[in-house]
Amino acid sequence: MIRLHNKVVLITGGSRGIGAATVRMFADAGARVAFTYSTQRDAAHKVAEEVSRKGRQALMLKVNIARRAEVQKAVREIKKHFGRIDVLVNNAGIWKRAPIDTMTEQQLAETLNINLKSAFYFCGAVVPLMKKQKYGRIINITSTAGQRGEPFYSHYAATKAGIIGLTKSLAAELGQYNINVNAVAPGLVDTDMTAAALGRRSTRNEIERIIPRGKVATPEDIAGAIVFLASHLADHIVGATINVNGGSVLV
Repeated sequence: MIRLHNKVVLITGGSRGIGAATVRMFADAGARVAFTYSTQRDAAHKVAEEVSRKGRQALMLKVNIARRAEVQKAVREIKKHFGRIDVLVNNAGIWKRAPIDTMTEQQLAETLNINLKSAFYFCGAVVPLMKKQKYGRIINITSTAGQRGEPFYSHYAATKAGIIGLTKSLAAELGQYNINVNAVAPGLVDTDMTAAALGRRSTRNEIERIIPRGKVATPEDIAGAIVFLASHLADHIVGATINVNGGSVLV
C-alpha cells in the first residue's frame, strides 16, 4: 500500500470523474487534499465529506482556473491552510466537439485556457513553494489525443500535446530541485464527460473491440497511476508519460 501521510496534494477539477477518484485515492493513502471545482458545488461538497469520513482533511475551493489571479489566490489559501503543497495534479479539462472549419474563437480560447494555460498558472504558483521545500511532485493529465490526434477535437488534442511538452520541459528544468514532473495519458474513461458517447451500446462495443484489454477505463484506473507517480516508488521517474489506455495507443 502506498503511504502518503502528511503530504499535501492539490488536485484541479476534483469534484467528479478522474479528479474525484484521485481525491479519494490520495485520502486513502493518508494525504491531506485540496481540490478545485468550477460550478458543481454539491458534487464537490460530497467528495469533501467522503474524505472527512475517512478521517482525512479536505479543502474544496471554487476557482476559475482560466484566470491566473484566481489560481494564485487559491494556492495562497491552500498554503495558509495546510502550510505546504507537496503534490500538484493538473487534472481539470474540457472535451467539446468543434470541427476545424466551424470552430469559433470562443471555443478555441476556452479549451486552450482551461486545458493548457491553467496548468502553466498552477505550476507557476506552486513551484516556488516546492523549491523552498526542496521537494515536489507534479503530475499533468494529458490524453491519447495528444499523442495521436483526434478528429473534430483538434483544439483538445493540441492542448494535450502541449501538456506533454510542458511536462518534459519542466522535468528538465526542475529536477535539480527534487521536483519530479510526469504525465498520465488516459484513453477513453467512463465519466460523465464521455457519457454521451459511451452511453450508446453500439458505439461502446466498437470502442471496446479495438482496445486490446477490451474495456474502457474507470476513473480509479487513472487515479492509481497518478498516486503511484506521487509516491516514493516513482522517485526516479522523470519527464515520463504513463499511458493508461488498455493498449489502445502503444508508444
